[in-house]
Amino acid sequence: MRKSVISWTVGLVLVTGIVYWIASNTEWVDVTVPMPPAGEAAENPFYAAGRFADALGARSIRDRQLAVPGPDAVIVLAAWHWDLTESRRYALERWVESGGRLVVAGPLAGGADEFERWSGVRRRHRPPEAPTSERDEPCHQVREEHIGTPDAAPEPTPHTICDLDESSALETQRKSAWILRDHAGPQVIRVPAGRGWVTVINAEPFQYRNLLDGDHGWLFVAAARLRPGDEVHFLTEDDHPSLLALTWRYGAPAIVLAFAAIGLALWRNGARFGPLAEAPPAARRSLAEQIRGTGQFALRYGDGESLHEAAVRALTEAATRRIPGYAHLSPGDRAEALARITSFDRSAISAAVLHAGLRTEGELRGTLAFLENARREILRDPRADRARGH
Repeated sequence: MRKSVISWTVGLVLVTGIVYWIASNTEWVDVTVPMPPAGEAAENPFYAAGRFADALGARSIRDRQLAVPGPDAVIVLAAWHWDLTESRRYALERWVESGGRLVVAGPLAGGADEFERWSGVRRRHRPPEAPTSERDEPCHQVREEHIGTPDAAPEPTPHTICDLDESSALETQRKSAWILRDHAGPQVIRVPAGRGWVTVINAEPFQYRNLLDGDHGWLFVAAARLRPGDEVHFLTEDDHPSLLALTWRYGAPAIVLAFAAIGLALWRNGARFGPLAEAPPAARRSLAEQIRGTGQFALRYGDGESLHEAAVRALTEAATRRIPGYAHLSPGDRAEALARITSFDRSAISAAVLHAGLRTEGELRGTLAFLENARREILRDPRADRARGH
């Protein structure tokens, strides 16, 4: 009993010490975890930027296809195929030259050479630099340069841009109106195009939650030269639906008809669980039909020899029962005995019994009928004949 009390006491002390150590060396705090985007925020990469523009008095529009707006509007492009079609590229260029404001955020998905030829802004690839504590940061400070600003102007406030493309920088041979530059070179360039403006950004600062990083909100307003009442159109081809989704969206009736035709063809040519038509009832053949069918088969295969042998054998069996010692008689005596009983011609009986191989099909039928009549005459009861005669 005493040992058990000691064991329980030691165990309780150990558990108490462990609990005290955990409580003394841990700290419980509340951490706010942002919920993942849902609904339109998960589907529209420019959802945050659009709500931001609306809050500033502009009107944001998420376009799925290029619909050229008025010359006072703003278009923000990301992952855009510049030369996918010549008509679309030409329409966008003419819109900018007529006074539109175009913002290209991030690299184009295609047609970079055509865009460089038209805008004069290109991406200059640079070799990777040795890592430093400053350059390992995801965000970089950029300084603002306004072309034509007097030298006595105050030093502009530095701004921060995150997730810049470290492998490239921007450059242009044309006269630019606005530049944001970091240690690697220009990262944002605005150049005139006709009566409009083209602003190229070497990052993707306006998609999803990226707008909340660094000074991306200020960058959005400055790059778009946003004013209250402006229309801001967001366009990207990075979140386009899949080929199957597009096929169903624009060709659902044709797909339904095609699958219906395929299903009908499979059903038409597939294996069935029963016959195509109801089986006719099994009718029993009569004895006469069976005999005639058997005889026709024997006549067709074997030249009728088996029929003749069967008829002769039946005649012999009948004569054996009626004529004493018939089995020991010679062929001539047999013909004589059969002639006396049946009153048939002796030579006819002898020819019918002995000469089977020399008959044609018609003669064979006559011979068989003759042998059957002779058999019946042999089996006839003489007493019945005498009774009929009286």
